[in-house]
Amino acid sequence: MKYKHALFLNPYIENTATSIMGLFPPTGLEYVATSAEGLADKITLLDLRYETELCDTGKLIDFIRKEIDIVCVNVGWDRQYEEVCGLLNRLPDNMPLVVGGYKATVEVDDLFRICPRIDIIVRGEGEETIKEILKEVPPENILGISYRSGQAVIHNANRPLPDVDLIGAPDRRLRRNQYCIKVNGIGLADLTFDSVLSARGCPFNCKFCTFALNPLGQKRDYAARSVESVVNEVGRIRANTILFNDDNFFTDIKRSEEICDLIIARKIKKRFLAQARIEIAKYPGLLDKMVKAGFKMLFMGIESPHDRILAQLNKGFDSAEIRSSFAVLKKYPIYYHGYFIYGNIGETEKEMLYIAKFAKEINLDSITFQKLRIEKFSPLRTIAENTPGYHVTYRGELYSDTYSHPALKKIGRQIKFSFYTPLQILKILKKFLVVKFFTFNEITVFMMAGPALLWSVLAREMKKKRLGNSLKRIFIDNA
Repeated sequence: MKYKHALFLNPYIENTATSIMGLFPPTGLEYVATSAEGLADKITLLDLRYETELCDTGKLIDFIRKEIDIVCVNVGWDRQYEEVCGLLNRLPDNMPLVVGGYKATVEVDDLFRICPRIDIIVRGEGEETIKEILKEVPPENILGISYRSGQAVIHNANRPLPDVDLIGAPDRRLRRNQYCIKVNGIGLADLTFDSVLSARGCPFNCKFCTFALNPLGQKRDYAARSVESVVNEVGRIRANTILFNDDNFFTDIKRSEEICDLIIARKIKKRFLAQARIEIAKYPGLLDKMVKAGFKMLFMGIESPHDRILAQLNKGFDSAEIRSSFAVLKKYPIYYHGYFIYGNIGETEKEMLYIAKFAKEINLDSITFQKLRIEKFSPLRTIAENTPGYHVTYRGELYSDTYSHPALKKIGRQIKFSFYTPLQILKILKKFLVVKFFTFNEITVFMMAGPALLWSVLAREMKKKRLGNSLKRIFIDNA
């Protein structure tokens, strides 16, 4: 029997004004929902970050109970994990509940344990799997899923990965909202965002990373779409800012140049953001083309300023290479955002705090820093478990006898305020002007929205009763 109404739900609720990734659509879920078209009479895609009325759990449950006969939920992240699990357990029990996404793939057994409402978990890429589920193929015959059978949980074999060029682009007509910056609940229509996945997998082997692994710890080989298909998709997008969602958009330098060439030839006027590695500094010809094509911002995984930690993480470069790379990169009008990890095995407080100074020394415009997490299949797990004084929680959180969770959180705040001084904020604004990231109209909008954004930050600090310490770190400790 054909399903009448299938719901594809992104269950995360967050303030899109303060989270850059909250500005972009749930690409993976959109791919899966697109694959389901034609297999249900109606498909609804809900992103709770934008569905203000349905953020009330009771209203969402009522909507599902009245309208839906199968629910498919993306569980992709650690954040709000408990809240998402609570929502799953409240869903009506008279319809199938299918869950997928990165977090679901890694935490299959945990999700089945704490969420008795789940019927099926789709492991890994779900475009082909969802088709068989909606066709009601018997679960024992569907590759790539785990499912309940009585009191037992059955893990079927992994599904072979399809050719990426056989996977169609997501159907953006399924969206119920426009992705843009919001201030006080009002969308700024001049700043619109979208994302494109031009390749899947990653050829590198950083020890802390498991995004390229399937549930059994097997690596997803790098597979890229054709240049023509990528640029065709870009050309159809209405948003003026596009993020390439690849783990590293510049894995194949020749292919990246061809994409830039075609964007330039077709006179596509967009702002592009992408993830990259420092090795891109070795290719000035590509960097020139990127500037001409409209690349405005690069997200770069630096991870650490310390050679022994870079070696521990198997990054493939050292601090001297980082410095020499950024000496080249700073010559190009591109905004550089760096990712760092702190709380590494054997890392001292002094070494952690050096992150902010090092980031300024290499001329990073902004940074994000996260405590080291060790996922189920990370090669670092064995090292951590065999290092005296270090502990890994069942959710992958690393802490030590020397640096507890609260201690690491305090160090993180010190890193933040050491880097984001008033002078650095001014430098960020200047860099946005230099790279021409914003138009004059958009700058005007930001100036109008600025007080509201500032107040939201101050209100958060006051709520946590740490505003005084925050201001002290900004204006006194960094004087």
